[in-house]
Amino acid sequence: MLTYASTPLFAPFSIPLLLEKLSSSLPLTKVESFKYLSYCTSKYGVERMAEHFKTLWSSVKDATYVSPETNLSTEAGFMSEMGFQDSDIMKQAFVLLQELVQQSNGSFISLILEDEDIKIFMNSLNQYEDFDNIPIDIRQRLHAVGRIISVCVNTSIASCNKVFESFFPLLMTYLGLSVAKPHENSCLAEDYNPPGRLNFGALYLCVEVLSACRYLVGSDELTPIPDFANQTWGVMLHNVSKSLAMVFISLLRSNVAENSQNAYVCYGVKGLQNLATFPGSLLAVSKSTYDSILLKLMSVVTSDINKTFLWTLAMNALVEIGSFLDKCPDSERLSSYESIVVEKIFSLISSDDSNMPLSLKLQAAFEIGATGMNFMLRVVQGLDEAISATLSAVYAHGNRKSVEPTVKLLEYYSNKVLPWFHKSGGSEEIPLNFALSIWDKIENNRSFNLDSLENELLDATMMAMKQAVGSCSEGSQEKIINKALGVLLSSNCLQWMESISGNTPSEAEGLQQIHKLDSFAIRDEWITSLFASIVIALRPQTYIQNGKFILQFFITTLLNGHVPSAQALGSLVNKLPLKITGTPLSKNLCLDEAVDMIFHSCIWTSYNGSTYERGSSEIDLSSLRLCSLSPESDKIHATIGLAWIGKGLLMRGHEKVKDITMTLLNCMISDGDRGSLPNSKHPSLVCNDEDLHHQLMKSAADAFHIIMSDSESCLNKRYHATIRPLYKQRFSNTVMPILSTLMLKYDSPSIRSMLCRAIAYVVSDTPLTAILSEAKKLIPLLLDCLSMMVEDIMNKEIIYSVLLVISGILVDKNGQDAVAENAHSIVNQLIELTTYPHMMVIRETAVQCLAAISELPYTRIYPLRTLVLRAMLKALDDPKWVVRQEAVRCRQAWASIASRSLHF
Repeated sequence: MLTYASTPLFAPFSIPLLLEKLSSSLPLTKVESFKYLSYCTSKYGVERMAEHFKTLWSSVKDATYVSPETNLSTEAGFMSEMGFQDSDIMKQAFVLLQELVQQSNGSFISLILEDEDIKIFMNSLNQYEDFDNIPIDIRQRLHAVGRIISVCVNTSIASCNKVFESFFPLLMTYLGLSVAKPHENSCLAEDYNPPGRLNFGALYLCVEVLSACRYLVGSDELTPIPDFANQTWGVMLHNVSKSLAMVFISLLRSNVAENSQNAYVCYGVKGLQNLATFPGSLLAVSKSTYDSILLKLMSVVTSDINKTFLWTLAMNALVEIGSFLDKCPDSERLSSYESIVVEKIFSLISSDDSNMPLSLKLQAAFEIGATGMNFMLRVVQGLDEAISATLSAVYAHGNRKSVEPTVKLLEYYSNKVLPWFHKSGGSEEIPLNFALSIWDKIENNRSFNLDSLENELLDATMMAMKQAVGSCSEGSQEKIINKALGVLLSSNCLQWMESISGNTPSEAEGLQQIHKLDSFAIRDEWITSLFASIVIALRPQTYIQNGKFILQFFITTLLNGHVPSAQALGSLVNKLPLKITGTPLSKNLCLDEAVDMIFHSCIWTSYNGSTYERGSSEIDLSSLRLCSLSPESDKIHATIGLAWIGKGLLMRGHEKVKDITMTLLNCMISDGDRGSLPNSKHPSLVCNDEDLHHQLMKSAADAFHIIMSDSESCLNKRYHATIRPLYKQRFSNTVMPILSTLMLKYDSPSIRSMLCRAIAYVVSDTPLTAILSEAKKLIPLLLDCLSMMVEDIMNKEIIYSVLLVISGILVDKNGQDAVAENAHSIVNQLIELTTYPHMMVIRETAVQCLAAISELPYTRIYPLRTLVLRAMLKALDDPKWVVRQEAVRCRQAWASIASRSLHF
């Protein structure tokens, strides 16, 4: 291309050659020819290209108008050129057209405007009034003419004026308007309805021209900015702008809007959007017209909620208008937009009278607010007021009907509003005030009139609290946690905790007091959960007052089975500083002190009074003090707490995670008649209730899933966790040899099933690259896991996770040697899983793995061919089509081994 355009002297040779190539039947040749012609036009100059103008226009017209290559896309819809998608040839032809119009200083556009085919088509628009009756080939030509005119309009002011002079009065006539006598237009009335079906061809071209004008006005290349209002096209458009707006509005008001996929509705909304987004300083649309546009669009949003297509168009138009105002401020229009749109949305959020569903209200509020910071601040004010009102209805009056809307409000606040402020760099006053207002609400309601905890509402409030606190700075976080701590200390059932911060009475006495309560009161459960949410989202640098009290509080509530307290403990040990710098504060806390408090607390004090020894290699969970009527249930809760504490320590690379790991392993292998790990300091855990003891073993195994998996609720980057690189690989390398040894040592089915469960969790959450290096050792273990877990339907998710690991090893070249050594065992286990009845995706993945094994060396897999083909015959009868499809592929792959054997 650079060679062709290197000098204008090549023009007499290159241009005819490129034009000749346009006659090729190969689409790619035409695309390249148009591309070369566009580049050469920009380099050769108008003098060299003028003699080829007629031929070039003929080529462009042939590619775009006479024989257009477009596809009718159902996904694009009317908002994308009547659903037509231009081919690559047409796209490059329009690029050439724009270059020619721009370079020719008006001479080339005359060829277009005087073209007989274009004139005939424009004069015949009255034949194609009803969109539904327009043949598809005519729609293509209408689309092509619209694109040609748009290119001419948005290229330069001179070409725009010429297009308006030639075609705009004709288009207005088809729409029933007069450019010469605008005051006589009958559609000036607010309640105007068209007397019959509006001419769709004229409507479409009119909107396309308006869009092109909008592009021209907003172009940064126009320097200096001309006086558009005194240009020919500007004067014409200004004269009919009000009448044109009323025509567009009538399309939304008349019965044509009843059709949910109506082209008239689409272009009516698009026309209103174009008129409302012309810069007021360049081409003013009167304030009354502008207000009429906004009022009509808002009436659609608030009233026509059942017309999904129309509602979406109107909503998108309001968003575009708001975005335009944010980029190009205009005080008069801004005032109209705020009063008509933003204030209406604000009133909708807290209004119960509207027929509009809350989900649509919130969607509209967020989309309008997201167009500008000032708009969003007003929307947030409405959301805050609505949340405050609904929470009051729930807390003070126990109004269960308010629970669902409150949940939706909080979820939208968490998932949309707060992330938007964080991304947009908004003030942290928003999340700070939100968090403080929630605590003010709880503080002012001394009793909750609720019959139940309302878990869904509590979860939504906790998520919003975490999101709000997590987006605040250290200083704001300190304000929030200090406020929450004051409310916590004043709660009825926790007043005894004040004495702990003063070192009296003893921990044991305090623990006995809390266990006198049958359970948390609902209000206290809320306070504890929300306080835990704050701690989870704190930054590592945030100063925490009364750290020791907070730690002891969470240790205590952990025994009641409060999982957020366990997650808060994990977050604390993950983020606390190693040492406290500066003046020592008795109520402050560092990591070493926190670890000592956890392992010296009454929860881990042994029956005979011995305590955890600092520096010891392991801690025995059998040392749990039984402070309730259900000792095993306390141990289960403590096991969950250990998992989250271990996760926090592991992520920061702390050595004490080894002690927690040994404790969890002790739990898993304590089967009532078995010894503990070697060198254990305490006797095995004795189980009086087999069900509870089995649950304890299962909790210990599931703890490895907590430790290894990525959590959305805590200990992640969103909540400022300290994350050491490769911590999962290190833990896997440490614990897998121990688990493998224990699998060889124990024969008890219950112990082996728990060890398999732990192995599955560790391997499934370990990065595949770390698994591949140990694949030869791990594959037999994974197969044992699958064979044991397949018997229990509750293990189906774990089975699928292990199967994905095996699949990853199969498809990686570095793992195929290990697979080949265990091919027979793997195939047998996979064949068993092809009939697994409880989860379709397990059967599908098992068949896919069998297909992958067919790529292994022939000598390894040929003896298994008969087994696999027989299994695939059964899989071909699977009730799910996806499994049958994979079975066909697998059967073909294994059947082809016969031909490979002949070649071999």
